[in-house]
Formats: sequence, C-alpha cells, structure tokens
Amino acid sequence: MTTQLAVDNVSIRYGKVEAVHRISLAVGMGQIVTVIGPNGAGKTTLLSAIMGLLPFHGEIRFEGQSLANASIEDRVENGLCLVPERRELFAEMSVADNLQLGAFCRYRRRDRTIRASLDDVYALFPRLAERREQLAGTLSGGERQMLALGRALMSKPRLLMLDEPSLGLAPRIVKEIFHTIAALQATGVSILLVEQNARVALQVADTGYVLETGELVLSGPSAELAHNPRVAQSYLGQSA
Repeated sequence: MTTQLAVDNVSIRYGKVEAVHRISLAVGMGQIVTVIGPNGAGKTTLLSAIMGLLPFHGEIRFEGQSLANASIEDRVENGLCLVPERRELFAEMSVADNLQLGAFCRYRRRDRTIRASLDDVYALFPRLAERREQLAGTLSGGERQMLALGRALMSKPRLLMLDEPSLGLAPRIVKEIFHTIAALQATGVSILLVEQNARVALQVADTGYVLETGELVLSGPSAELAHNPRVAQSYLGQSA
C-alpha cells in the first residue's frame, strides 16, 4: 500500500519538556489509522505538529513531500485537514456559513465544484441541511461534531485528522459519528484518528498505535491490538 503520511522519529517539545519522543507511524492511501492512549500521552500534540501548529524534530512527509517548511495554508491546500478536539466552530455564524468557510482555499482558486461539495455534505449529514440557517452555537454536541466534520470535508481533504471525535457525545451519537467515519473511508479519504475510546477506534481502524507518556509502546493491525492482553486490560476494560 502506498504511504500517504509518514512520520519518522518525530520529537516535540514544550520548552524543555519533551512531550513526544521519537515517534514513527504511517498512514497508507485510503486507510483509517488510529492512535489511542490515555490523557496526556501526546496524541493531540502529535496531530498539532503534523498540521503545522507546533515545531518538531524529525521528518514528516505527506504524499512524498516534506512538511518541514510548509505553512498551515499549504497543508490544507495540498489535502491535509484537522478537525480539532474543541471543534472551533464560529458560534455566531450559521451552519451554512461555517461550511462555506471550510472551502475558503477553494474559493481563492475559483473552484467551481464547491456547490456540489456542499450538497454532498448535506447528503452525508441531513441534520445540517435541516439546520443550515441555524447559528452553530445553538447546535447540540453531536450536531456540532457533524458540522466540524462537514466543514473539514468542504476543503476536499485527501487525509483527514480527527482529534477525539467522540468526546462528550452520547453513545448513540458516537455510533453515528463512527459510521460516518467508515463511510468517508469508502469515498477514498484517508483518516488519522486520535481517540480515547479505544473500543470503537479499533473497530473502525485498519491499523493502530498505542501512545503512552509520549512514546509508542505498541502498534499493528487493529484487530490484533484489540486482542492484545495489555490493550484489553488498559483500554478495553477486559481482564488480561
């Protein structure tokens, strides 16, 4: 499988504190790859570095090109997109306007397929279509997550990074969100998923990595990780 994102020996520091130590992972074309681990393990820090929000040491390549000197705008333009944990919606703007902002880079290059992408998002999330004129700040938690995903899709990403998409959501909504994530993979979008809910993450992912205190401690096919005694005991609530 062709590697789309390659992270090689990446370390990330906050001042003198090393939050991530020499991590290596890969996302293949069309894959869902998950990174699981406890709070404070460095999962969000890793995504932030890939997106260009934090400096790093090591090598990160996207579709063969180094991201060392790429701006955030360049990364989005080239098909890399992050849905952050806090979703970061514009609360005083409508659902429709939030979605349109997701296509800002495409507007600049006069892309004529934006309307079709908007229709696709509304088809994927019918509730957003029903609430298109509603202010984003008045949506439920599940609807805000749908809007964050939809806004990211408006940039036409080739690799979508999701930071804790299940955070704060009811189990029924979590199931719906992860069903959507699986559907996105079927359209050819690759996904790098950071998630504390290891059970659902390993169910939907092809490959998994376990991150603890800034270091990778396990990796492999997600089905194998789900049956690993250490993972089962620490993250799935099962006895070893």
